[in-house]
Amino acid sequence: MASTCNFKRELNKVLFEGDSFYREVILNRPTKLNSLDYEVISDMLKNFRDFESDSKVKFVILKANGRAFSAGGDVVSIVGSMMTGHWCFGARFYKKQFNLDYLLATYKKPLLPLIDGIVMGGGAGLCMNGKFRIVTEKAVFAMPEASIGLFPDVGASHFLSRLPGHFGEFLGLTGGRLNGAEMLACGLATHFLFSKDLPLLENTLKTSDMATICQVVNKFTQKPNLKQDTIYQTQRLETINKCFSKDTIEEILLALENEAKNNPEIWITEAINSMKAASHTSLKITLRSIKEGRLQNLKQCLVREYTICCNVLRATVSYDFYEGSRALLFDKDKKPKWEPSKLELVSKEMVNRCFNGIDDDDWKCLQIPDRSVSSGDVLKPKL
Repeated sequence: MASTCNFKRELNKVLFEGDSFYREVILNRPTKLNSLDYEVISDMLKNFRDFESDSKVKFVILKANGRAFSAGGDVVSIVGSMMTGHWCFGARFYKKQFNLDYLLATYKKPLLPLIDGIVMGGGAGLCMNGKFRIVTEKAVFAMPEASIGLFPDVGASHFLSRLPGHFGEFLGLTGGRLNGAEMLACGLATHFLFSKDLPLLENTLKTSDMATICQVVNKFTQKPNLKQDTIYQTQRLETINKCFSKDTIEEILLALENEAKNNPEIWITEAINSMKAASHTSLKITLRSIKEGRLQNLKQCLVREYTICCNVLRATVSYDFYEGSRALLFDKDKKPKWEPSKLELVSKEMVNRCFNGIDDDDWKCLQIPDRSVSSGDVLKPKL
């Protein structure tokens, strides 16, 4: 009987556990790097709403099985549903995902994400706009969407734009990776602790007075040392700010190439190569999205990002998302043929169209329910 229960548990893509006063939400697709499909998003949205309205539940822990917290949305399933049906199937996924992201960002009870592995794309959307962002030495953060013909969404134009200087543009345009210590240093994480201490942290939380929940987390927090070759060092940040503060992708690349002539550091070459390999349309969308995000709140960012997502799915100006998916996830030849094929062929008018609503009777602007949240309920990244 026990083996049958364990088998059923393994089949569940997301687990909901805990007792009368706390809940654990556990992403359970380790072989898929805990990617988020429609079923996972739907189950999480329903249960998180239930937990929030249940007066007996005092806090919620969000974690994952395997080596990834979540590597992002399940693009294979999203593209598959659209290829066999209609682009609106993908829009339904993003509509539900963005509503989940906003719910978690404005959650009215302590929500503790334990990021003990890869956190990318949609996985970052689950936690990067919340009050607690707890990482370990195993954490790996990235927003690599431009490499597949997408752009950093799930509220990324909000949390990336609030990082120091123009570090957010650097991460969004290059897909650069950060470890846990770097996440803490730049403000993407609020707490760092060692992976081995996670079980003890959880056990302590489950037996603590809720008035001391912050004290419990702080008790386990460590101050990690940045590696000598970290991207997050003063001289490199100065170069990043100088290059990524430019108004256009063309100007950013030119600035980076000029830096590379006088300062041939590997990270500069890698940044240039990653941008040149990405979708040209995605790069221009990404830069504008992050710039606009600086002047908008999270809800406004999500509404705008949803509109852009729908235009990408609908292939309003480019089929790059489908080509990128083919090259990286289906055929896996890693040789996408972007269209337009050159950066200068992506006009401002093309980018503008991706930010505009869709003229379709079946399409509506994203509606996110109003949630009464005090100014202290949502913690912005530390600057």
